Amino acid sequence: GILEKIRLCLIKKLLPDLEDRRKYHEEFASSTSFHGVHNIVHTQSKARKALWLLIVTGCLAIVIWQICSRFIYYFSWPTTTTVVVQYVENIKFPAVTFCNLNRFQAHAVSNLKVIFLLWNIVSSILQKFAMEDKYSQELNDFLLGNQNFSIKDFTRKNGFYLNSSTLLECDFFGKPCYPQDFEQVFTEYGNCFTFNHNDLSARRVSLSGRGLHLLFDVQQDKFTDEPALGFTDAGITFAIHSPQELPRFDGLGLLTPVGMHAQVAIRQLKSIIQEYPWGECKPDIKLQYHKIYSTNGCLLECKARYIQDWCGCLPFILPGNGTECDLLKFYKCVYPAVYDIEIKGLCTVGTHNSTCPAPCEETDYPTTVTYSNFGGEKAIKYFSTKLKKSPEYIRQNLVRIEIKYHDLSYKITQQQKALSISELLADVGGQLGLFCGASMITIIELLEYIFTNSCWMCIFLLLKAPDMPQWNNPSQNQPTHMEKKRRIQEC
Repeated sequence: GILEKIRLCLIKKLLPDLEDRRKYHEEFASSTSFHGVHNIVHTQSKARKALWLLIVTGCLAIVIWQICSRFIYYFSWPTTTTVVVQYVENIKFPAVTFCNLNRFQAHAVSNLKVIFLLWNIVSSILQKFAMEDKYSQELNDFLLGNQNFSIKDFTRKNGFYLNSSTLLECDFFGKPCYPQDFEQVFTEYGNCFTFNHNDLSARRVSLSGRGLHLLFDVQQDKFTDEPALGFTDAGITFAIHSPQELPRFDGLGLLTPVGMHAQVAIRQLKSIIQEYPWGECKPDIKLQYHKIYSTNGCLLECKARYIQDWCGCLPFILPGNGTECDLLKFYKCVYPAVYDIEIKGLCTVGTHNSTCPAPCEETDYPTTVTYSNFGGEKAIKYFSTKLKKSPEYIRQNLVRIEIKYHDLSYKITQQQKALSISELLADVGGQLGLFCGASMITIIELLEYIFTNSCWMCIFLLLKAPDMPQWNNPSQNQPTHMEKKRRIQEC
């Protein structure tokens, strides 16, 4: 039958006889580049044969242990961190966003204290804020009677402004700058103004100790805030950030009170983080409304998507092109939605599996700030005469800020793979060569030897398997007991 023909073919063509197989094993032991094997086979002394067997077995065990340990170390995804300081002839200047701690013009909110509550609800998107129940009735009454009121337009018109009366002096690297060089942005402090927004002019400095020099007049008599909500200071707060990123004040803003001179020395720190699984970054993430990826920008876009899905509108303080939320939507839907996002962890930051993982590359500006009282007696008299203000006004309203590079250098902190693929292969090859004298050719020889013996074993098992039912006469097709015994002996 068919099965009998297959068996005969396997026996005659694919399965060599016992003598040929013995010769194949001897030739492999004699010719293989796996050191020590031929000493086991060809040594006549049993003691020497046992010794070499012990040596080869021990070396093989050490190799297996070493290779396994290297693979375990590799798959633990180890990293190293290198710090490099690069000195340059000139360096890009960062963006700086300035805000007045008194957010609104006094005359606009003198009879409209609810504005502070409304803006705190708006800014709760950027920072955590919990409103007390005692203000809820006041807000409801105002919203019901002013359904077309725009907090965005009101803040833009009646918030802090930057002109020649509030920005008394501005100098960047020896050249004058003006209020027109600042871009208006909304933050939790209302109207704020960014110098070097989007790096439009690619401003650079080529000498340490010089940078941006500013003199503000906070005009406490014209601007105010609500001390009952915790806003009790007077002065200028500012944030130093990359020109392509939005300012972030929550925990990162610097503060200069009135009557003080702040000297800010900055450094540029570039951080390069490895992608998962070595690090926590994901290089394929792109933001829709920001040029470069940052966790803050990603977090804002994440909140914008959820709020737009839940409320059908988009807060003007978030990036996007959706329909702007009115005040009633802010209070009834957006404010609870932000709380829900925080509680449920819908927009998370940090690890690779979070909504907004760490960026693969980011630039920070660590700062060192020193303070001194603004102006001596002669300086106070000078500004009093120049501005036609009293010395007391000068002390209670003027703020001087200087921002400059500590030196013309930037520090790169780079996370690197502690063990690359090529280094892993070099480690494995070194262990094989040291203990067994083996190489890639040896591995191929062993694989070929194992494959050949495996094929012979499969054929042997196939021949030894019980016969399948035949269509021919069983008495004619089935081999006798003696024939089976002879075939097994041949195998």
